[in-house]
Amino acid sequence: MSVEVKVPNLPESVSDATVAKWHKKPGDAVERDENLVDLETDKVVLEVPAPADGVLEDISAEEGETVTEGQLLGKMKEGEAPSKSDDEASDDDGDDGESEEKSEKKDADKGDKSGRKKDEADKDDKKSGKSKGSDKDLPPSARRLAAENDLDTSEIEGSGRGGRITKGDVLSHMAGGATGPRPEERVKMSRLRSRIAERMKEAQNTAAILTSFNEVDLKAVMDIRSRYKEDFQKRHGIKLGFMSFFVKAACEALQKHPVVNASVDDNEIIYHGYQDIGIAVSTDRGLLVPVIRDAHRMGLAEIELSIADYAEKARKGTIQLDDLQGGTFTITNGGVFGSLLSTPLLNMPQSAILGMHTIKERPVAIDGEIVIRPMMYIALSYDHRIIDGKDAVQFLVAIKEALEDPARMLLGL
Repeated sequence: MSVEVKVPNLPESVSDATVAKWHKKPGDAVERDENLVDLETDKVVLEVPAPADGVLEDISAEEGETVTEGQLLGKMKEGEAPSKSDDEASDDDGDDGESEEKSEKKDADKGDKSGRKKDEADKDDKKSGKSKGSDKDLPPSARRLAAENDLDTSEIEGSGRGGRITKGDVLSHMAGGATGPRPEERVKMSRLRSRIAERMKEAQNTAAILTSFNEVDLKAVMDIRSRYKEDFQKRHGIKLGFMSFFVKAACEALQKHPVVNASVDDNEIIYHGYQDIGIAVSTDRGLLVPVIRDAHRMGLAEIELSIADYAEKARKGTIQLDDLQGGTFTITNGGVFGSLLSTPLLNMPQSAILGMHTIKERPVAIDGEIVIRPMMYIALSYDHRIIDGKDAVQFLVAIKEALEDPARMLLGL
């Protein structure tokens, strides 16, 4: 009996999907609940499992096609799949296949021998400095130089009259290496990459983006991590990282400067009375921004566990669309890739994004003395339509103060 394989129910706000990859081809045996095909939406990849045991009979939607909810993807023939021993038996039937294979092998051996003779002749030509064509038109100096360096003159592009090779051409070839083809590859954007491109242009075309900077001395945070990291991991089963401190500092600063946590809707400003913090996560497919809900209610351990969970899901491709929706403020960390400074783009419709960067030991003046401290540049890109420069600068100062005196932040002082 034939069973139809259809596009499952798509997440809310998703109208269609793209067939990303078929994991089976017609004639392949399939087990119930085995992943048949991946469907790519703007943000996540959906797996379509086999509805029954059997054999994939037909594919109706090829890779790269756009499909909608309920559309036919393919058909399966339900029932027990043919066993491997049956397939092997059909391959072994009769001796004709063997004799034909032997004949083909003899032909291949003959071709291989003649091919080797030709290759040896070509090598002899190269050793004598000869090209695959004629060298009669080469000036003696160029011919001698090519022979001395075992060059194939057919690979040298001539700049003389009528394409004639000069001594200078031979010298240029030796200096620059063989002039071979310069390959290019044209690859269609994935759904996720196309959506990222759209959102980046949307941010640039819609918001009045400005970026302010400050720097943070992270010695106090690093001292806490160094002192308590082992106890923290034993107690909570997760490492104590930097991001949880930045999330806590951001929540505290957002409460002091609520306009940074706001968004624009036409001619209205929406002030959010909660802090849902998006954390930018880099994956093989592109950038994803899962959201930590009510981050202002969480402790460091809860934040670290949430980040680790989202990062694992993002890498495995199992993150859900609901995990990526919403968010009132975003933090991105280019420092993990070595970025010293950047101007991050807004994650629309949010009005601000905080950029973290690499930590560098630098000399700084403290109480009249030059000391070496672990310093990080931080950047706040914001929508100047609703956030004034004063608010942006004071927000960054609040972040700086919270991180340079984390005890006050953690004690709620």
